[in-house]
Amino acid sequence: MLIRHPRPGDSARIRPSEITAESVYMSRRTLLQAALASGVTGLGTAWPGPAAAQTQLKYTRNPRYSTSEAPNSYEDITTYNNFYEFGIDKSAPARNSSGFKSVPWTVEVTGEAENKGRFALEDILAPHALEERIYRLRCVEAWSMVIPWIGIPLASVLKQFKPTSQAKYVAFKTVLRPSEMLGQSIGVLKWPYVEGLRIDEAMHPLAILAVGLYGKTLPNQNGAPLRLITPWKYGFKGIKSIVEIRFTERQPPTSWNISAPREYGFYANVNPSVDHPRWSQARERRIGGGLFDKRIATQMFNGYEKEVASMYQGVDLKKYY
Repeated sequence: MLIRHPRPGDSARIRPSEITAESVYMSRRTLLQAALASGVTGLGTAWPGPAAAQTQLKYTRNPRYSTSEAPNSYEDITTYNNFYEFGIDKSAPARNSSGFKSVPWTVEVTGEAENKGRFALEDILAPHALEERIYRLRCVEAWSMVIPWIGIPLASVLKQFKPTSQAKYVAFKTVLRPSEMLGQSIGVLKWPYVEGLRIDEAMHPLAILAVGLYGKTLPNQNGAPLRLITPWKYGFKGIKSIVEIRFTERQPPTSWNISAPREYGFYANVNPSVDHPRWSQARERRIGGGLFDKRIATQMFNGYEKEVASMYQGVDLKKYY
């Protein structure tokens, strides 16, 4: 467990009521460790902390943001996905990720924020209740799924770190472990994978950090233990296995935009009227029907236009794709 040491001047901003007595702090650690050893969860939070893969989670359904469409099966979601760190074909992540170690896990927070440092994942998540949201996922290759993610609003997490007025963007970075992620030994992309959002996009209530699906913690092939979900954008924006969050004044680089800027823009908003240079984005193939997967019309912003369109007023979405 890593403990963040305060920077000079931090103590002046801490109220006495916010200080935890050492005896209470140590008791909490002892209790948490004992509970994890016995498989007990829910000690004031639905996040179980470091535990075996595929731990059951406590969560509530959030119907406000959930689609009424039937989710894809667990098998669909965990065996057909993109995670190039484990290989470039859709079945490679499930096949090649069993040796990846997602516990313990820490996230480093840097840049334009007051509360910076390296934080244990369980300490980041502990103040928050987990919720399930059933979101559409639209990938740039023109296929889609419906997935019951479990997570917390990204805005709630980012506010913990107190971004300054200079924070115009939020950048994310994936872990770099070529010994466990064989795809990182191949020059398909410049590793580690990086992504970013405008600060207003990151603070939008649809944006979440996912830690599970179908009631359990994320499997390795789906981005364990922590990944980004922005359902109005193409799937490659959903960076996985996040180890760094950085607040920045300037637009950060993103992996696919670095690799192929003509094909992949920074915004990556789902837009049926903007074709990929090599195929149309007007329709999509809904995974789940085998050779007879249903083909449907792609919706602007992946069906979330009512919620997010106001963020892009005055923006040429064909130019800034």
